[in-house]
Amino acid sequence: MSWEPVIGLEIHVHLKTRTKMFCRCELEYGAAENTRTCPVCLAHPGALPVPNARAVEMTILLGLALECEIAEHAVFHRKHYFYPDLPKGYQISQYDEPLCVDGKLPLATAEGDVAVGIVRAHLEEDAAKNVHMGGAAGRISGADRTLVDFNRAGTPLVEIVTAPDIHSAEHAKRFLQMLRQTVVELGISDAEMEKGSLRFDVNVSVRPEGSDELRTRTELKNMNSFNLAAKGIDREIRRQIAVYESSGVVEQETMHFDPGNESAPPLRSKEEAQDYRYLPEPDLVPLEPPRELVERLRAELPELPGARVRRLTEQVGFELAEGLVTSGRDRLFEQVGGERREIANVLMNQFAATGVDPAAANPEELAKLIEARDRIPRQAFTEALAASGDPGFSAERYLGDGQITDASDLEPLVEQVLSANPEQVASYRAGKERVLGFLVGQVMKETQGRANPKLVNDLLREKLQP
Repeated sequence: MSWEPVIGLEIHVHLKTRTKMFCRCELEYGAAENTRTCPVCLAHPGALPVPNARAVEMTILLGLALECEIAEHAVFHRKHYFYPDLPKGYQISQYDEPLCVDGKLPLATAEGDVAVGIVRAHLEEDAAKNVHMGGAAGRISGADRTLVDFNRAGTPLVEIVTAPDIHSAEHAKRFLQMLRQTVVELGISDAEMEKGSLRFDVNVSVRPEGSDELRTRTELKNMNSFNLAAKGIDREIRRQIAVYESSGVVEQETMHFDPGNESAPPLRSKEEAQDYRYLPEPDLVPLEPPRELVERLRAELPELPGARVRRLTEQVGFELAEGLVTSGRDRLFEQVGGERREIANVLMNQFAATGVDPAAANPEELAKLIEARDRIPRQAFTEALAASGDPGFSAERYLGDGQITDASDLEPLVEQVLSANPEQVASYRAGKERVLGFLVGQVMKETQGRANPKLVNDLLREKLQP
């Protein structure tokens, strides 16, 4: 039997506000533990929440980018669960009346767009941070104790829930990359997985190919790497198929993927909505965004990453277009003149390897450099790319050290090398062609690497003919 994976994603994005969601504690990544707290975010008796207006605007902007309907009436709820990282014993979130609903984010692929529905994007507060101690990787697997840092408690958080419209680990990975780029470009989050400002849970099930049923799903919790997500999904797909093919039953549970052992031990049975005992938050009035605010934010939307991938695909093909957009190099690409595929290849390979910030590079000087890449030594080209983000960078400094491409300049050096190495010349003429590499190396040494290697090869072969 052939099986089809069914994948849904829950993506959690920290909003880049100055203060927390319901109090005025400043947000500061890396601050000393438990120093950004107050009676509100620590849930002292009598402390009351006040919503962060900027967080509401950011959520609406994201909802518009995801083609969601923006609710005229949205309600905050209390979502009850009892973990050490949740000081109130509940989280202020949204349930059946969220701020953004019924959207979509088309995923560009080489075969065309894949429609991925957005069920909801709702605004909530984050929990505190559990710090797992004693394990080799700082993860729950292998830890012998857990401490709690409440600095993160109350951070504005948007949860984006997709429909189960994704059917491969690769598409899930690419969707996450595209969503991250969208969030970053909107300016609402830095979405840095290393900091925890972007996290995602993955819901996985499998069904017979051609079926439209939704079978029991499992949840892979709190992943913070695109490659890790793809690995975890692939492993869970294989596991569920093996369970069904051995006449077993897949249990609905939450699992923790351990990247070191590539295993996913269960954490707990997966909760449903009734387990959280949702109730409207009595201390907050409903959100009713003015229509003029929504339209103002709609007018601020830039061209989104997916649209740019489709547009650039016509110039350089899908793989390069997607790489340019998801790496944030497409803006630079569009400013650098020259043959489009060559520019794209340089930016995604040699330029990317330098780690230079694309926003810091001078497009005009970079274009001069890439246009001359075949006329300057490889090492000089690499050094120039690495310096291309420096203030005042000029390509002329490196173009002056151009390759020697005139045969009349190289012929005397070739003759000199042949005269100095009669044994190697005799060996080559006796059929040992690998000696040619040695002779090429001698010419390159004489020119300090500036000779065009192909031209040197051609001249040597010509003069070594018996």
